[in-house]
Parts: sequence; structure tokens; C-alpha cells
Amino acid sequence: MKVVLREDVEKVGLRGEVVDVARGYARNYLLPRKLAEPATPARVAELEKINSRRALHEAQSFEQAQEIAQRLGQAEIRFDVKAGDTGVLFGSVTQTNLADAIWERLKVRVDRRKIDMPESLKRIGRYQVPIELFPEVIVDTRVLVVPEGGELPPEEELQALEEAAAAEAAAAEAAAEAEHAEAEALIEQELEPEPEEVQEEPEAASPSEATAGAASAETASPPEATGEAAPAEESQEQA
Repeated sequence: MKVVLREDVEKVGLRGEVVDVARGYARNYLLPRKLAEPATPARVAELEKINSRRALHEAQSFEQAQEIAQRLGQAEIRFDVKAGDTGVLFGSVTQTNLADAIWERLKVRVDRRKIDMPESLKRIGRYQVPIELFPEVIVDTRVLVVPEGGELPPEEELQALEEAAAAEAAAAEAAAEAEHAEAEALIEQELEPEPEEVQEEPEAASPSEATAGAASAETASPPEATGEAAPAEESQEQA
């Protein structure tokens, strides 16, 4: 299913791009969260016009790219964002955010796809972000991600915050893994069949016990035998 991204989505695309995604992913995630919209012919045509106008402001020659690189190399792009105690952002700074900020503050248009930022910035800190302006013209742009209402701490403190955040994330991951393992163990225990009860076989009688039992059986005369002997005695008395 083709959709137009309304925001940068990691491993999917940048804002304004037309991407082809699974129908279920679009309907269950992108569209309900307003991260994308259907790629109608009218919307796609509108985006093409916007991209054409933007391209006119990008570097058109090697010399022009060098001039832009000089400006970007001297600039410092700052983002004031909400962040937690360990420096983790409530959100992120994406390639599109950086491209928009460069345009707003320097009136320089850069191709978002040429910003070398494999992942969005998710922590406060100082960054050097490479941007390709033209073939063989790359400039490192200084980017500051600052906690809202404050300033960046020294590098040592930033390093300590990053280590604390990493330790917290590792502990949470370990707890999640332990909980998952416990749940799997309970499921396996419920699915495991119950052991069958083993019936004990009677012990075989010893030879002496068998002989004694046979003898007692011979001496014990059944009631029917006693009743049959009576007519014989009566016949002897008559004789």
C-alpha cells in the first residue's frame, strides 16, 4: 500500500516521501497515529511540485556548494527539546528537523536524504552531522540538542548521564527477559502431561505357600459333596 509520510519514520522514510508499506502496517499503525496519509494522485502531484521548488534552492554547482559549505561549517544549529533526568529526549531530532532548521535560520536548502544521520538524535549533546551538498562537497554541521529551559552540561557530565541511561536500559531489559523466561516456564509447566499412576502388581506366592494353599483346598469339602454322601449311608442301613 502506498502512503505519504507526514513525519519521519525510522527504517521507513522521511516526511513527504511516498513509500510502499504493508497494508496492515499502514492501517494499524501509520494511519491511526497520523504518521502517514493515503497516496492519492492529487497529493502525490502536490508533493512533486513542492520538491521541485525546494530543489531550486539547493546547490546547483560545485562552486555554489562550496559557498554553502562555508556557511554551514561556521553555523551552529540548536534544538531546545524536552528531556528526562538522564538526558533522553521525549521524542527525537530527525533529518527533516535538521533540514527545516537550516532553511529557517540560514535560508539554505539541503537534501534531507544527504544528511548522514543513520538514526535520529535521542539524547541531549553536541553532534557533528555530515551533510553532502554536492558530489565531493561534504560539510560537518555542528548540532546542539539542549534540554528545554537549560544549557548543555560539560562533556564529562554528559558521558555520566549516558552511562546511567545505558545502565537503566540494561536493567530494564534484563528484568523483561527474566519475566519472559518465567512466563515461558509457567506455560511449559501447564502444557507438560501429568505422570500416569503405576499400579503395583501382586507379589508371586512362594512354593511353600502355594503347597499349603493347595492342601487346605483339598481338605475343605464343598457343601454339595456333603449333601451327596447322605443317600449312600441310608442304603446301607436298609440292607
